[in-house]
Amino acid sequence: MTTSAPLTQDELKTLVGQAALQYVVPGEIVGVGTGSTVNKFIDALATLKDQIKGAVSSSVASTERLQALGIPVYDANDVDRLSVYIDGADEIDGKGYMVKGGGAALTREKIVAALADKFVCIADESKLVQALGQFPLPVEVIPMACAHIARRFAAMGGQAQVRMRDGQPLVTDNGQHILDVRGLSVTDPLTFESDINQWPGVVTVGVFAHQKAAVCLLGTAQGVKTITY
Repeated sequence: MTTSAPLTQDELKTLVGQAALQYVVPGEIVGVGTGSTVNKFIDALATLKDQIKGAVSSSVASTERLQALGIPVYDANDVDRLSVYIDGADEIDGKGYMVKGGGAALTREKIVAALADKFVCIADESKLVQALGQFPLPVEVIPMACAHIARRFAAMGGQAQVRMRDGQPLVTDNGQHILDVRGLSVTDPLTFESDINQWPGVVTVGVFAHQKAAVCLLGTAQGVKTITY
């Protein structure tokens, strides 16, 4: 008797990317996020490109991928609402609260999520957690505030570091920097998101509680598991 090898993380991402097509509304504009799992969804979305009006994208990278596949991309300012926003997460808990921003697109992701009636999170089961905080928390900040904000996180017990790329601080699509904060456990995501977003110099924090997931399509060894919140 032969047993099939377990699916790789890449294969799980492909499965959930394809499963997300069921939430795409024909004739409408779909909100599209950023990251390796979303890239699988974008590739799958190309099979429906003649059935949708186009997409609103949360990053330059996703916009380029969509356009390369012949999917029109609209500016968020030209859209009143979206029926659905489909994006990945770095962590998601049992209530649909997420940590996002590993790809440095958290601010634009939050903007597009706010336009959408429904947030569908696509992830592999390694992203499902009991409490948010194991993944370093991304915070997009105005560069002149980095040191001040890092000290405020230190006072909470967190260790904040500026995300680097090629020896220089990473610059987001919005021209800002990212602080990655370790050592925090986010037990009240709604209050935490609201509080941190009030700090001067914070563009947005990578906790998605006010724009939480309505559905999570979780890639597991048994296939795609649908969790509704």
